[in-house]
Amino acid sequence: MENAVGPASPPAQGQLAEVWARIRGRLREEVGEVEYRSWLRQMTLSTLQGEEVVVVLPTRFLRDWVRGHYGDRLQALWQAEMPAVRRVEFRVTPEPRAAAARPDGQAAPTPVGDGVATARPRAEPVEAGLAEPLGRPAEPRAPDGRGDWSASLDPRFTFDTFVVGKPNEFAHACARRVAERPASPGFNPLFLYGGVGLGKTHLMHAIAWAIREHGSNGRGPLSVAYMSAEKFMYRFIAALRSQSTMEFKESLRSVDVLLIDDLQFLIGKDNTQEEFFHTFNALVDAGKQIVVSSDKPPSDLAGIEDRLRTRLGQGMVADLHATTYELRISILQAKVQQAGVPVPPKVLEFLAHKITSNVRELEGALNRLIAHANLFGRPVTLEGAQEVLHDVLRAHDRRVTIEEIQKKVAEHYNIRLSDMSSPRRARNVARPRQVAMYLAKQLTTRSLPEIGRRFGGRDHTTVMHAVSRIAELMQQDSAFAEDVELLRRMLET
Repeated sequence: MENAVGPASPPAQGQLAEVWARIRGRLREEVGEVEYRSWLRQMTLSTLQGEEVVVVLPTRFLRDWVRGHYGDRLQALWQAEMPAVRRVEFRVTPEPRAAAARPDGQAAPTPVGDGVATARPRAEPVEAGLAEPLGRPAEPRAPDGRGDWSASLDPRFTFDTFVVGKPNEFAHACARRVAERPASPGFNPLFLYGGVGLGKTHLMHAIAWAIREHGSNGRGPLSVAYMSAEKFMYRFIAALRSQSTMEFKESLRSVDVLLIDDLQFLIGKDNTQEEFFHTFNALVDAGKQIVVSSDKPPSDLAGIEDRLRTRLGQGMVADLHATTYELRISILQAKVQQAGVPVPPKVLEFLAHKITSNVRELEGALNRLIAHANLFGRPVTLEGAQEVLHDVLRAHDRRVTIEEIQKKVAEHYNIRLSDMSSPRRARNVARPRQVAMYLAKQLTTRSLPEIGRRFGGRDHTTVMHAVSRIAELMQQDSAFAEDVELLRRMLET
């Protein structure tokens, strides 16, 4: 294997290692120690051939993450050190115990020093990446004879169906990391927390499915146990009653991955907490992966023993924030595509604006619209959505204010909120301002002079002109009328 910057001047291995060390050092300074250790520490320099640098990472997920988030910066740093470099290629290298023979017949790279690879003896050829099990692994049986520990996994909840956005990006990344490399340092346990309907259970199921289908420990497929904290308690009580606690302990402590959903259910259940604490310790000490979800972070779980709360917070804690409008739109679009039923974009925008607190409720509203359309053979429309979902929308209704109208209209037309009260008369500003005045007259009980004062101290006759002008334009232009009607429906009480 020949490393070369150009045909005439191949750098020595020591020089290349120094360049790579400087680049890694720059990255460490720029992103910080925590981020560097989480995502960049496992990079290995494989080859430098001509204009291309090849960097390898241990998993497909890490490769995609580093390429997407740091690829451009790495290329810039390489070009600063070696101007001849034009590309940085990211590839996956298998773990040393399951290394793959390279297709070109060369030995696979192995780290030497600080992340620089050289050739090593070839290993037995297997598929690159995580080993594929021959068939689905046998899951651990519950000691009370009620089926597999993971029998309740929902086949709809996979990584492929999880819609990623800013509010859940970090939690999703951590979940993928655990699914690809269970029991990785710093990620055990993985603690996911967030409000109702934000995707915690979806990620738990996705981790379980991914590990069941692809996970291997070198001896065979990994075993996975998933259950809610409530089910954990009921199974534990059943084991106590049937005097089979030893079978219960051995069954759970023999798994490779344990996922417990809604841990907050154990608050105040001292005996069950005690059993979970010992199960937790036994699995972590044995190098097994634990994933836990809750509605609060470990530090806020009042009623959970301090020793358990401390252990829960010692790994990776990732939260799922409230959804943004963009994420809600993406979720609805994905669901519509899966359903195969045409839903106008205006309806999706309406739902994303009106139902903001809970993804489950958002999906439920969309499912209701689609079912109504299928049952009655009617197309989904904005008016029909308001009628079919009147009870759901009523729960989200609230008194609208002029300030909220101004903010919503400014966002809709992509202008600054300050333009609502500014003296600017450009059409791209004046027309949205008139729309906001029109909606303020329609949706609030404020007088015309008061509305005018809220729009930069304008006279009431200016408001009257805006209201009549918008009403006139709505009669002349159906698309404009639909746009204003959408804003009204999203704001109305």
